[in-house]
Amino acid sequence: MSGYRAALVAPVGEPPIADGAVIVDGDRIAWVGPAREAPGGALTDLGDVVITPGHVNAHTHLDLTGYRGVLDGLGFFDWIRQLTESKATLSDDDLRDAAQLGIVEGLKRGITTYADTSNTTAPFDAMRALGVRGIAYREVFGPDPVVAGASLAALREQVQAMRAVATPLVAVGVSPHAPYSVSDALFAAVAEFARAESLPIAIHVAESDAESQLVAEGAGPFATFLAGRGISVVPRAPTPIALLARARALGTHTLLIHCVRVDRDDITTIARTGCGVAHCPMSNAWFGHGVSPAAAMLAASVRLGMGSDSMGSNERMDMLGEAARALHDQAGQLRSTDEADALRTTDALTLATLAGARALRMEQQIGTLAVGQAADLAVFPVPVVLDRAHVPSMRTLSDAMAAAGAPALRVMVAGRWLVDGGVVLGVDPALAMRGHVIREKLLRWRAARAAR
Repeated sequence: MSGYRAALVAPVGEPPIADGAVIVDGDRIAWVGPAREAPGGALTDLGDVVITPGHVNAHTHLDLTGYRGVLDGLGFFDWIRQLTESKATLSDDDLRDAAQLGIVEGLKRGITTYADTSNTTAPFDAMRALGVRGIAYREVFGPDPVVAGASLAALREQVQAMRAVATPLVAVGVSPHAPYSVSDALFAAVAEFARAESLPIAIHVAESDAESQLVAEGAGPFATFLAGRGISVVPRAPTPIALLARARALGTHTLLIHCVRVDRDDITTIARTGCGVAHCPMSNAWFGHGVSPAAAMLAASVRLGMGSDSMGSNERMDMLGEAARALHDQAGQLRSTDEADALRTTDALTLATLAGARALRMEQQIGTLAVGQAADLAVFPVPVVLDRAHVPSMRTLSDAMAAAGAPALRVMVAGRWLVDGGVVLGVDPALAMRGHVIREKLLRWRAARAAR
């Protein structure tokens, strides 16, 4: 059993504790409270720091970490096309290295849990190798209903192989990618497969105007592209959320990624079916998709957490920063007192931790510092702007930490320190150099494509 004292302990769900302590027994939290009341032996004094729950990234593409800055300046449709083409230049080892680099970046920001979607095993392998917690959602594609059976058969084999080596920390899920890359028949088949096998499911949905055009009108750039491949394009549903409802793809273990273009009826459906939502405000802004009605979703008790998306459409992986951006964006989008109340009672640290755990249906394991919860901890410097003479409220502490933007000093997952003194432990020293090689490969690819 090990105990740790800090100037502040932020359990989340409970007020911050000045001169607090957390005691860890194996991979679980055994006690949380004022240091003076801590049972047992001596505490390790971590100093002028704040201990928070490990942060939760509810949507990543870890194997795309090498894409930061590579596809800048492209619209959403062209970005997807060039991403798909360029990924063929990377080897399996490149993708695994990129995924590990993404986790290293996340750990330095206190992120202990990752909900990743990929059509490779690279993020799954990287999460297991570096000892973090997460869900690896295996992606499946197939916009032509004719190939739905073959796509599902391949997915079954991939999931079976991954499940054979899954661990208590890293689970396997499935991800029928998005309405512009998956037919209605494949959505329905994957949803049925997920229910039968008790697999969590993640779907990119209601992200862009082009997607909504495709679904509601059978028009727009995605429609033109699909028609050019000989795939029949017709209006499919009033909204992308309505499409998923018809395919029976919505439920308590479904994570909906983005949800920018959702109306009141969509929000009601999301709340009624118990879906989680991964809100990615930085990525949404990157593409100019607009501002998601997150405050309305919070007011409707939707399980909304924060996601970074890939580093191909974001500058950094920082859940507190994402949460602060989300709250700032929502302040100018409020339409009712209920939404205003929901926003006022939400703070950045809760969005970065417990909210993400709820979105993934993992709140019984992670997201708070409480007896019996997993020992996933993040340790940050106490922001200098805080008045040391007063215990801050959760909102004050959250705002100060988000504004400070300081990296984590120490990070623990399942009772094991993975970051010490700001340094990620157990990482190949040559990994960073291999990351530079990956980026150079991609930059050369884009330059060659532009020259054609």
